[in-house]
Amino acid sequence: MNLQLGRILLVTLVAAVSLSSCTRQREEPTPTEQKKHLEVVLRSQEGDYWKTVKMGAEVAAKEFDVTLDFRAPGDEADVKGQIALVEQSISIRPDAIVLAANDYNDLSDVVDQAAHAGIPVITIDSAVNSKSIRSFIGANNYEAGQLAGKQLVKLIGASGDIAIVSFKQGERNAEQREQGLLEEITKYPNIKVLDKVYSLTDRELAGQLTWQIIQQFPQLDGIIALNEISSIGVADEIQNLGLQGKVKIITFDNTSDELELLQEGVIQSTIVQNPFSIGYLGVKNAVDALKGRKIANRVDTGFRAIDLDNMFWSDNQKLLFPFVK
Repeated sequence: MNLQLGRILLVTLVAAVSLSSCTRQREEPTPTEQKKHLEVVLRSQEGDYWKTVKMGAEVAAKEFDVTLDFRAPGDEADVKGQIALVEQSISIRPDAIVLAANDYNDLSDVVDQAAHAGIPVITIDSAVNSKSIRSFIGANNYEAGQLAGKQLVKLIGASGDIAIVSFKQGERNAEQREQGLLEEITKYPNIKVLDKVYSLTDRELAGQLTWQIIQQFPQLDGIIALNEISSIGVADEIQNLGLQGKVKIITFDNTSDELELLQEGVIQSTIVQNPFSIGYLGVKNAVDALKGRKIANRVDTGFRAIDLDNMFWSDNQKLLFPFVK
């Protein structure tokens, strides 16, 4: 009897120990793979355009299960500040860097530094003069400039006096848009470019320059503004001067201010890129590169001319007001 009881107690003890061991195993957390981390360095902290780029990047980060940190200088003219931010990103050894560069040449060295550190770099919106870049995602700015020229001719005809308000002399995106625009309007010898100025991506300066242009050339038929901030500064000043409709305005991008001014007839047409897709595809291509997948050297995200006649078309509404189902 005592022997049988002893056996029962022994079996019970072994079962209890086994159960305890299994319980401990189930309670111990299962090790998980650490999420990949990407640094996203943008051209500026300001503007609806960059907010939309950021939104696209955040949606991609959630979809592909990676973490992001965003960095950007106070304005697009601060090239040295952006270089310092990329150096900070390199110092924390992220898995990849997504970069919208403020200068085609000046960012080359720091991009090469990242590549030497084994950090893949994907450029978005604006390219960098470096063979270390894994992929570029953005619009063809030369062709976008050509489209702006075509829109201008539709508005003023084959003759007239115009001015160009660009954003930074020597900046690659600005230069390519200017080249495309001038290439298009040289087809029309009676269209004269009376002035070309640079706003340094400063809304107030763009307005002041527009005022000066109108004082010097009151007969002006049209103005082409080549980026978001310049566009708003130009349009605001034309409205202040009471010249809306008389001086035709072609702009770039699709901020809420620009769309309101378009509906009010101050802006006649705007060349719209796809900033949501630019941000989204920047992160997606970075993730694909980390997984060893083949990625395209260049991804053209396209552009479109939006005016009052087509802004409410279904496809254009999706472009102007991006959303994710």
